[in-house]
Amino acid sequence: MDTTPTAAAYPSFGEATRTFAKIGLLSFGGPAGQIALMHKILVDEKRWLDEPRFLHALNYCMLLPGPEAMQLATYAGWLLHGVRGGLVAGLLFVLPGAVVITALSAIYLTVGHVTLVQGLLFGLKAAVLAVVLEALIKVSKRALKNGFMVALAVAAFVAIAFLKLPFPLIIFAAAVVGALMHLAGLGNSGIAKSETDADAGYVMPEWTRPSARRFVTTLTVWLAIWLLPLALLWQFLGAGHVFTAEAVFFSKMATVTFGGAYAVLAYVAQQAVEVHGWLKPDEMLTGLGLAETTPGPLILVLVFVGFLGGARLSALAPLAGGVGGAVVTLWFTFVPCFLWIFVGAPYVETVRNVRWLASALSAVTAAVVGIIANLAVWFGLHVLFATVGETAWGPFALPVLDFAGFDWAAAVIALGAGVALIRYHANMIVVLAVSALAGMAWQFW
Repeated sequence: MDTTPTAAAYPSFGEATRTFAKIGLLSFGGPAGQIALMHKILVDEKRWLDEPRFLHALNYCMLLPGPEAMQLATYAGWLLHGVRGGLVAGLLFVLPGAVVITALSAIYLTVGHVTLVQGLLFGLKAAVLAVVLEALIKVSKRALKNGFMVALAVAAFVAIAFLKLPFPLIIFAAAVVGALMHLAGLGNSGIAKSETDADAGYVMPEWTRPSARRFVTTLTVWLAIWLLPLALLWQFLGAGHVFTAEAVFFSKMATVTFGGAYAVLAYVAQQAVEVHGWLKPDEMLTGLGLAETTPGPLILVLVFVGFLGGARLSALAPLAGGVGGAVVTLWFTFVPCFLWIFVGAPYVETVRNVRWLASALSAVTAAVVGIIANLAVWFGLHVLFATVGETAWGPFALPVLDFAGFDWAAAVIALGAGVALIRYHANMIVVLAVSALAGMAWQFW
């Protein structure tokens, strides 16, 4: 049966809004589950997009920094109703989870010292270690297709874990290596060809066609939406204010977060704890656990980071400062996502056919595996040991562990969660809930 959409098949703006609201409220389970949900609703049920067009959009979103599932929702809304459709689809994908994570951050800030809550968070942090390991296994199977890709992953792990090289530098270096491998004719074995091109019979709306005038206008408008608030913060609050620092930091993150949230969390945690003082060492795990239980992209964990930074370091009352930090973080994390879609999507065919770029991004994906491995090690050490020190050995920074402070309860909860997720593929929300209950039971033991 031909399911290629035509102009007559496009939904009304109201129907599209209701559908994307449903997607936003049901978008649990990480990007894989969220993409599968969108495919089921938009392709199988509604038939607003055909299979080639959906894959076409997904491929482009995988090339971009930032949360690919949120960008795919934005792209789909843009295909159906232009910029207003993309805005509604993207915002509805993000805002429900953003409201929930902000509320949970406020609860953590105000009652996190209560024994019951401490027990819940203890179990949640241990389970998140298993979640990260599961993500590492899944990404490794998809990305490490040959020895060259494995070597890139190992090099990235050493660079970020032991040499403490900046995350953006590692991503850039991997991209350059991948592009050079392709230009030298050595990268074909690791680079999969693009998915089948979109159906030639697909009726393309007028706003999806490349236009130099539209490109300049869209780029100007969205750069202004992104950067003018940053300039205002810098002007009126100063470079040293926590809101300005968050705006600068998360703007930078928005341009380099290839590979999804897991790839960047270790870098964010290191900077937030050691450089800016927004968080305590184990609080990134708490935020990640809370983000895993909310709808929307996992990168919403950054809202937790921004909330605590604003609550602790702004001159406002803690809750007001926290909400301010959360809003700043949301703005500078997600506004760039709309920029990438609205500016780049009309040129997606050209991007997809540039083979050296595909090779570069495949190398980035391999490096991301090493970065996620570092995240798993970093989280694991801070979950399982009371104190984690560091010593220098030449150019390398090596962890120093206090084995007397090994936390057996956290290890047992993490092991149980790992078996449930990796061996039996249990529902993540259920595993997190059971782990939280186990943590509370341990606290009252």
